[in-house]
Amino acid sequence: QVQVVESGGDLVQPGGSLRLSCAASGSITSIYAMGWYRQAPGKQRDLVALITSAGSTNYADSVKGRFTISRDNAKNTVFLQMNSLKPEDTAVYYCYVRGTLWAGRHFDSWGQGPQVTVSL
Repeated sequence: QVQVVESGGDLVQPGGSLRLSCAASGSITSIYAMGWYRQAPGKQRDLVALITSAGSTNYADSVKGRFTISRDNAKNTVFLQMNSLKPEDTAVYYCYVRGTLWAGRHFDSWGQGPQVTVSL
């Protein structure tokens, strides 16, 4: 079983910055990738940024140059530094984790999703 715990959501003004954190724990033997998705009201859940255990990253075009994803492999933790925030970044941000358990089974787990609101 895997637990995914996020923190860092808040209300921020346009142009401001926020840092999201996510930690995975449980019977995990390895993690292939960790990342962030977001879902705005009435819209589908979309990829924001993903990072593999090797450090390869993938970003949505809408956040390139503004958001930075990083990872602490030793602590099974991923971070999302969000700068120059825009109102259209307002959404629930979900942490995503893919890996394997002690039993050898693969898993995909999600966090509860902190709310990020960008508004005056």
